[in-house]
Parts: sequence; C-alpha cells; structure tokens
Amino acid sequence: MGKDKKKEEAVFLRKKITLLRAFSLLIGSMVGSGIFISPKGVLKNSGTVGFSLVVWFACGLLSMFGALCYAELGTRITKSGGHYIYILETLGPLPSFLFLWAEFFAIRPANSAVVSLAFGRYLLEPFFAPCAAPVPAVKLVSLLGYYAVLTLNSWSVSWSARLQTALSIVKLLALALIIVPGMMLLAQGHTENFQDAFDKQSLVPDKLPLAFYAGMFAYSGWFQTSFVREELVRPERNIPLAVIVSVITVIVGYMLTNVSYYTVLGTQDVLASPAVAVSFVQRACRSLISVVPVLVALSCFGTMNGGILTFSRTLFVASREGQWPPLFSMIHIRRHTPLPAVMLMFPLVTTMVCIGDIYHLMNFFSFSRWLFIGLATLGLIVHRCRHPELQSPFKVPLFIPVSFTIICLFTVAMSFYSDPVNISIGCTMVLSGFPVYYLVIHRQMSNRCRSLLYYVTQKLQLLLEVVQQEVKTY
Repeated sequence: MGKDKKKEEAVFLRKKITLLRAFSLLIGSMVGSGIFISPKGVLKNSGTVGFSLVVWFACGLLSMFGALCYAELGTRITKSGGHYIYILETLGPLPSFLFLWAEFFAIRPANSAVVSLAFGRYLLEPFFAPCAAPVPAVKLVSLLGYYAVLTLNSWSVSWSARLQTALSIVKLLALALIIVPGMMLLAQGHTENFQDAFDKQSLVPDKLPLAFYAGMFAYSGWFQTSFVREELVRPERNIPLAVIVSVITVIVGYMLTNVSYYTVLGTQDVLASPAVAVSFVQRACRSLISVVPVLVALSCFGTMNGGILTFSRTLFVASREGQWPPLFSMIHIRRHTPLPAVMLMFPLVTTMVCIGDIYHLMNFFSFSRWLFIGLATLGLIVHRCRHPELQSPFKVPLFIPVSFTIICLFTVAMSFYSDPVNISIGCTMVLSGFPVYYLVIHRQMSNRCRSLLYYVTQKLQLLLEVVQQEVKTY
C-alpha cells in the first residue's frame, strides 16, 4: 500500500498514451489546417490540376517512407524528443542543438502561427461571407484559440489526449462532408475541371519544391508519436501500428478531398479562394455553409493541441540532456505536466500570428523542418552501421531511409531557387545557432553565469510550482 502511494505521488510523465490515443494524435496532427489551405499552394506551384494531384500522392508516399523510418527510430531509441533526440543520438550534439535552435525560433512558432491563423479564418468566415473576415479579427480569434490550447496542455495530459481523440473524429467528419458531395457530383459527370489536367505548358519545374512544401505541410504530423515515446503504452508495438494505419487513412482521405475540390472548383476558383473548403461548400452544398467552416476550425484546434503536446516534450528532453535551461525539464507537482516547456512558446507564437502571413510563414519554416527531418533519417542509416548487433523489433528496408533522405535534402537545396528570400532567412536562422552552441553549450559557463542561472531557475521553480522528474521512464 505504501509503495503504491509513493509511486502515485512521484513526479514524472506517466504512460497515458494508448494505441487509440497514439492513432488520434497522428490523425489529429496530420488532418488539420493543411488540407484546407494547402490545395491553393500546391496548385499554384505545380501549375495544373493533374500535376497537383500527383504532388499530393507523392507527398503521401514520401510521408509514409518518413513515418516508417521514424517508427524504426522509435523502437531503437527509447527516449522522447522526436527529431531532436534522434539527431542527438545518431549525429551528435552540434546538429541536434542547431535543430533545437531552429525549431524554437523558426519552425515551431511559424507552424503554430499558420495553424492558428487558419483556425481564426475558418471560424470567422461564416459570419462575414461572402466578404473576407477582417484581418485583425482573424488574428485576435487565432490567438484566443492558441491560448486555450496552451492552458489545457498546462492543466492535464489526460484531458489533452482525450480532446485529441474527440477532435480526430471531428476531422474525419469534416473530410467526409467534403468528399461525399464531391464524389456524388463526379459520378453525375461533372468532369469539366479535369480537362487538360496535365498541360505541360503550365508546369513550372523550379516551383515544384514549394508545391511539395505545401503538400508535406498538410501531411506533417506523422512523426508526432516520436515526441511522446516515453509516455506511450507498449511503444515497440503501438508506434509502427499507429503510424502505418494513420498515414494510409490520411493519404486516401486527402486524395478524395482534392478530387472533390476540383470537381466543384476550377483552377482560378481555388487560386482566388482564401479558404478553399468554404468556397467548396458555397458551390456544392449551401446547406452546410455554417457547419463545415466550424468543423475545419475545430480540426485546426486539434492540430494546435497536438503540436503543443509534442513540442513541449522536445524542450523537456533537450533540457534533460543539458542543451536547454534546466527549468524546462521540470514538471508541475500536482498536474504532472511539463508546464515551463508548454508555456515557453507563448511570446514567439503571439508575435508571428500578429505579423505573419500564412503562405510566407509556410515556406519560411518548411526549409528548416525538412532539412532536419532528412538529417534524422540519415541518422537512422548511421545508427544501423554503428550498431549492427542491435536487434530492432521493427526494421524497414534500407532503400526507404536512403531514398527519403535524398529526396528531403534535394528538395531543400532546390527550394533556394524557388523562394530565395524566405529560404535564406530560414537558413540564416539555422546558422545563427553555431556561435550560440560554441559560446554556451560547448564551452563551460563561468561560475557567475552558473550562479545567476541557478538563482533565476530557483525563483521560477517556486513561482510555477515545478520540480525535477523523479523517475525516468525510458
């Protein structure tokens, strides 16, 4: 009895993510704002309906390759932390810190800002149709939605996971309400928008990397279980199973959704629409005009929830590994949530929502994200070579990580020709981490700096009511 009580009172992140919750986390993270805003970006940069559908399928296949690689990494490396911990364990501390630096200052806040802005836009769209919602109102509602998710993740892991499960059902319902009317119209012979679907004159090859960025943004989320590995029940079984089922589900759903869009909307309609799903409903099924935007907004809300749930674990693990301030490896004494890590993104996301635009933000963070995902799967190849004796419970054929890594790094290199300004900003953000690493991480801090950091940490620890994790679950 005494042992059980002591275990219950111990402060650590508990294994509360079952197979169903892992599946919900993946579906809830992938099916978010992307499928409702990315069709415009994919079509604009691929040129035609036919090529855009090819890009969507290729992005789904590429996501499956990446997801399988991460499933193997998740069975080889038993710590949480996703991209960060995989790069640290396979390629070393410098590239892992550069990822952490870029993730905190560029990738994650820009990604969260994109999803938040999509949430605000879709939630307000029915109230202002047929006019566009005022930009200040969109940004205000976007921030309120993000703060609500932030509060929930600070309050309870269980409630965050339950919300993710419920919103995953909402997301699939939103897709169904687009797919069914579109397929019915297609069956009735409405194929005029598919004429000259593969017109080569409209193809712009140097813009294809941006089309892939937009498509891969819609699929992004297949790696989310790797961030919460220590909190998963039976991870060696549940990670591969959840990944395979969820990615196949999303590929089928996305392809049918895009066919439905193009059945109803022409090329110019999609390119002119600020919210493609709303334009679709206005044309195909006006009775759903007030329902679908709300479902899409809830879908974005779920993506925000999944993003905060997982990124806070990256900061938590990085702090535990000594590459981030120690405060962020602490857990609330009663809530058992990584409260400091959850709250850290608050100022940066607020800033990017206030000053950012969805499509510029998307290109800005995509460069860094896919660079480091490519490095993580390169790390899988390195890890196999270094540890041939390690028997992983899940193993993919070697050509999958090799091909995925080459495609990621090639797309990153090509994107410099497609959008040199935003990509250069993203590259500069990554490179700015070099001097920080050598001044702060590589070199030992002076005693004065160490004392100051300890003093500030102690005061914040008392204020936030957080302590170091008592039990390691990996």
